[in-house]
Amino acid sequence: MIRSLRWMFLLAWGVLAWSAPVFAEAQPAKVTFKEMDGGLAVLVDGEAFTFLHTGPEWAKPFLSPVIAPGGAIVTRPIGDPEDKDHPHHKGIWFSVDEVNEIKFWAEAGKILNIKVEAVEGNPAKIKLKNHWLGKDELPIVVETTTISIFPSRLVIYDATFTAAVPKVTFEDTKEGLFGIRVATTMREKVGGIVVNAEGKQGTKECWGRPSKWVDYTGPVDGKNYGVAIMDHPANFRPSRYHVRDYGLFSVSPFGEGAYQEDKKKSQPVTLESGQSLRLRYGLHVHAGNATEGKVAEAYEQFLNATK
Repeated sequence: MIRSLRWMFLLAWGVLAWSAPVFAEAQPAKVTFKEMDGGLAVLVDGEAFTFLHTGPEWAKPFLSPVIAPGGAIVTRPIGDPEDKDHPHHKGIWFSVDEVNEIKFWAEAGKILNIKVEAVEGNPAKIKLKNHWLGKDELPIVVETTTISIFPSRLVIYDATFTAAVPKVTFEDTKEGLFGIRVATTMREKVGGIVVNAEGKQGTKECWGRPSKWVDYTGPVDGKNYGVAIMDHPANFRPSRYHVRDYGLFSVSPFGEGAYQEDKKKSQPVTLESGQSLRLRYGLHVHAGNATEGKVAEAYEQFLNATK
């Protein structure tokens, strides 16, 4: 199923990787784009990596599918009939519930893309402007995000929320913020492996804890692949990980009470009109487990790229 989906996506984009003549001079790795209806295809050295969906038919922008080196798809397909839970878990996404009582994570509220600017390179950069719409369909939050994409398949989200109304409150919730839904075969419940930077193992040990990074590894098409999510030390507080055995994997600073299962530790965040909050996260797609995929080295690359 995953193999056929992979070829379907690559053929649809018209971006099947090709082999350069053996006599051609090697060129530095580069991330490039191909504009398509509904969004932007992202390629690493001519090989499909992901697709940015920004069309108004969606409740939020997101990246899907996400493809590891060699062509394995590490995200659950959209609308997978064999894995129907949480349909709002789409590829890689950026949203959170309980923003002025609107559940953007659950897609009860809409995050509307207003602008996309893309520059190829190493890293390539995609600049987004998104409006988080209130019940009157006017923005309550303006999100400006730069997505940096490296040939190593390190993805960095550098996002700034700016209040567009007199008061914006991010309530304490576990439903957020920067997330990915991994492929069904990678789930911990069917043999996937979850570890964090401090050596904790399994979703029960890694859930709700802060960490430099957490890695989720499992098989796709008979080989192991992984995804690591990384927190930035300059964020306003350490974020905590929402990582589940059924394939949800995310990180958020907005759940101090929820993740510690203690309402007394709840710490909502409020912005007044014009005030901003900046957040930075990394995501690394790799072959093999956390050690083989050099997650610790990718974390250092993430830090060096965000100085």
